[in-house]
Amino acid sequence: MTLKHFIERPVLASVVSIVIVIAGIIGLATLPVEQYPDIAPPTVMVRASYPGASAETIQKSVIAPLEQAINGVEDMTYMTSSAAVGSASVTIYFRQGINADMAAVNVQNKVSRATGQLPSEVTQIGVTTMKRQTSMVKIFSLYSPDDSYDETFLSNYSKINIEPRIQRIHGVGEVFTLGADYSMRVWLKPDVMAQYKLIPSDVTAALAEQNIESATGTLGENSQNTFQYTMKYRGRHQTPEEFGEIVLLSKPDGTLLRLKDIADIELGSESYAYKGYTNGHPGVSTMIFQTAGSNATQVVNDVNALLDEVQAELPKGIAVAHLQSVNDFLYASMKEVMKTLFEAILLVILVVYVFLQDIRSTLIPTASILVSLVGTFGFLALAGFSINLLTLFALVLAIGTVVDDAIIVVEAVQARFDVGYKSSYMATVDAMSGITSAIVTSTLVFMAVFIPVSMMGGTSGVFYTQFGITMAVAVGISAVNALTLSPALCAIILKPYLDENGEMRDNFAARFRKAFNTAFSALVNKYKHGVLLFIKHKWLMWSTLGLAIAALVLLMNTTKTGLVPDEDQGTIMVNVTTAPGSSLAETHKVMQRVSERIQGIPQIRDFMEVAGYGMIAGQGPSYGMAIIKLKDWEERPNKEDAVNAVIGQIYGRTADIKDAQIFAVAPPMISGYGTSTGFSMNLQDKAGGELKDFYNIYLQFIGALNQRPEIAQAYSTFNINFPQYMVDIDAAKAKRAGVSPNAILSTLAGYYGGQYVSNINRFSKMYYVTLQADPKYRLDTESLNNVYVRSNNGEMAPLGQFVNLTRVYSSEVLSRFNMYSSIAVNGTAAAGYSSGDAIKAIQEVAAQVLPKGYGYEFDGITREEAQTGSNTAIIFGICILLIYLILSALYESFLIPFAVILSVPCGLMGSFLLAKMMGMENNIYLQTGIIMLIGLLSKTAILITEYAADRRAAGMSLSQAAVSAAKARLRPILMTVLTCVFGMIPLVLSHGVGANGNSTLGAGVIGGMIVGTLALLFLVPTLFIVFQTLQEKIKPLEFDPDPQWAVRAELEECKNEKEEE
Repeated sequence: MTLKHFIERPVLASVVSIVIVIAGIIGLATLPVEQYPDIAPPTVMVRASYPGASAETIQKSVIAPLEQAINGVEDMTYMTSSAAVGSASVTIYFRQGINADMAAVNVQNKVSRATGQLPSEVTQIGVTTMKRQTSMVKIFSLYSPDDSYDETFLSNYSKINIEPRIQRIHGVGEVFTLGADYSMRVWLKPDVMAQYKLIPSDVTAALAEQNIESATGTLGENSQNTFQYTMKYRGRHQTPEEFGEIVLLSKPDGTLLRLKDIADIELGSESYAYKGYTNGHPGVSTMIFQTAGSNATQVVNDVNALLDEVQAELPKGIAVAHLQSVNDFLYASMKEVMKTLFEAILLVILVVYVFLQDIRSTLIPTASILVSLVGTFGFLALAGFSINLLTLFALVLAIGTVVDDAIIVVEAVQARFDVGYKSSYMATVDAMSGITSAIVTSTLVFMAVFIPVSMMGGTSGVFYTQFGITMAVAVGISAVNALTLSPALCAIILKPYLDENGEMRDNFAARFRKAFNTAFSALVNKYKHGVLLFIKHKWLMWSTLGLAIAALVLLMNTTKTGLVPDEDQGTIMVNVTTAPGSSLAETHKVMQRVSERIQGIPQIRDFMEVAGYGMIAGQGPSYGMAIIKLKDWEERPNKEDAVNAVIGQIYGRTADIKDAQIFAVAPPMISGYGTSTGFSMNLQDKAGGELKDFYNIYLQFIGALNQRPEIAQAYSTFNINFPQYMVDIDAAKAKRAGVSPNAILSTLAGYYGGQYVSNINRFSKMYYVTLQADPKYRLDTESLNNVYVRSNNGEMAPLGQFVNLTRVYSSEVLSRFNMYSSIAVNGTAAAGYSSGDAIKAIQEVAAQVLPKGYGYEFDGITREEAQTGSNTAIIFGICILLIYLILSALYESFLIPFAVILSVPCGLMGSFLLAKMMGMENNIYLQTGIIMLIGLLSKTAILITEYAADRRAAGMSLSQAAVSAAKARLRPILMTVLTCVFGMIPLVLSHGVGANGNSTLGAGVIGGMIVGTLALLFLVPTLFIVFQTLQEKIKPLEFDPDPQWAVRAELEECKNEKEEE
């Protein structure tokens, strides 16, 4: 079964290709679509709440036991925890590629060990463990455009009718609504209670005996009665009126004291922590988080479909606003990439036509593009990849390369026609015998570049794997194609240019061909002189090489680095922090002012604001945030409409709001890594010192960091200046009065803290009954004198007698990172600097500022990037080594491959040079482009050395062999380079969605191809001579007794030239 077989049986050849295409179409239909492959590490969250407790209390009583239990769970990388007023959360991050379900189970097992050590109030509400990623895939808002509904109604409408349905969608990890559940609020009146000598625990006891569900049995069971009756107790109360009738005690005159006499009862909210508006109307926002390993795009599609259904059922006066979704950017950028694909295919076909000058020959490479690109999808489905930006970019890059093999075939056949072959069958058979080995080698080398890359671990490893394997498969398929379908088509379609009498046919194609060939042969002559110049002056070649390598090293060290470029995703997050100690109402006023300013920005479509929750700080009365959705990309084509320009506008418009710190960022590029772009790190206090000292060191650190030119702004929401009161109980005084300190604390908690004491059932859900003093009884420190505690002999004494309050300042939220107290610092790199520069700056500042006993760690994507940074050089090294080994095996020599390898640095220098000139960063896109370049350039160089070696074996002198090989390969080399460069042009010129990534990729490849090929065309012949001379000293040359006819013709030519000279 030889290749001739396929030329004789074109149907067989076409069936092979059709099967590949069918496989591809099936793959295309089944592949999931996403923005980036799933690279975020699985995260598991543990949450607990402890109503009314301060951050310190929670850290000591809840977080410490949980962290000790969880620490060291299998495959964890790091964990963070935060304690805020009333709530605790611990987040554990796992190694990439770990099964998220197992991680959650392991954490749950560890947590169950700690439950015995937690306060009973915490275990009563429950400790929850959930697996979810740290970034949102979608945010939407339910709001009332005509203000007919308030927040409480909207929040509960969402929690009863929408949230449960979203939670059932596959891949949803958590649905988090910034609003509270209903709760039966019992607002106690301390003064009335004191008259009747009651304290909060009496109310709790009354509820526990009168608001219960009970099993009361049946009448007439196991008897001869005709009927049997089930007895049922009316169970828990449902309405405020029913609760009001609960009996507390019977007075001496026989009248009863009921709950409504000492408290106001209403169906209110479980917490009053948020105040939200959407587009200026009351609204409640819901954030949706995905589970690890689920396909974000699919999740969002399902949620959107559900929201469309819900929208039809909504009461009049409620609307849905979509604020952020991963898909908006994804689909828009996919559209861009698809457009680029088509533009690239057209440009490539055009280049091929110019070089081959007839439509028939152009058809063959075109068929090759289609078969290779479509066939690749089939493989992606097998490998379990997805259609994402990386695999699509790989295909765009592959367009220029998959044409190569087909071009080489067509070009070789045409060369046979030029010599005077009449039969296209004979010409094809003959041509294939000359180029088969070159095609196979160059394809193997090209694929070899991508194999080591896919062995890398970590985040960038996943990126390279998806990119590299896609690329390698496309090229592999194109090689199969070049050995089966292309020759078969050549034998059928191609016609010689000469008619029967050996004259040129006279038509447009022939005239165009003639003009082109005249121009081209002039070019070849000029090129030949250039090559000879380099051959005569070898120092020219060595100095060029030296300069290229020096420039490459310099550029690699000065080009800024990054992981993935930040794109305009059409969403902005604004984080607002008001002065420490501000009440929710105060923060809400500030948020209203912020939103009034923002509403005027023309590029905005929807926006929501919420007071009481910050993107970075989490929950707290002095935090607020806004999420802004910009109009579609088509509606904002200009520079001043881009996300960064709008962020600038936000800062400009809110500059006069002095009593708040405002920080606007774009959401992160890769979901699963925190909530914002830029860098994130944690300062750690490893010595376990005072919070005050830690805070001062943090202030020095952040001051020094903000001085650095690389950092636009670094900030933290951590603040130690929250006004607080220290509660001190005079135990001696209490004991004398016959009051136990415990009773004092529980009375304080009952009136001031808000206690969860019982349950009610409404709207097919279960809600809490919450006990607390009416707000007007707990405004200031004076109120303690009007709240009473009961002594052992039944007398009432004011709490103020036993409790001393001291003003102190501390933090509302306490964080820990890997079990050390920590302060989270976020920020963004300055314009013109990349995240890599920012990381360097942080490392330098930390080394200068942080004293002994304090450390820092990066988290999120910054952690990945800080760890990936060093890989670039290693990867390139492995690629080049592999190429060298394959070539050595091929040429049976350890020296000749240097002729190929040494031409590569020039290309790399070219791509860094262009990237630097266009102000791009050295990120994953540029690196993938460069890896492809290494393959492409070596592939091209192989074709020259392969030809030169053949000619040398036929008996030419070294320099003749080098020059004639260079001449013979000039046309196909220029074609492959131009097809590649033209295929990339749409990428470099792209604007709008995803432009940064596209242009980085395109610029790297174009720069490298142009510079690299120029170097290659002039340096490789000279290098070949140098290394072939060395090789022949080691092992004398064996001449080929029967060279190919084409080589023979050139031998004759050389002899004639010699005689003329």
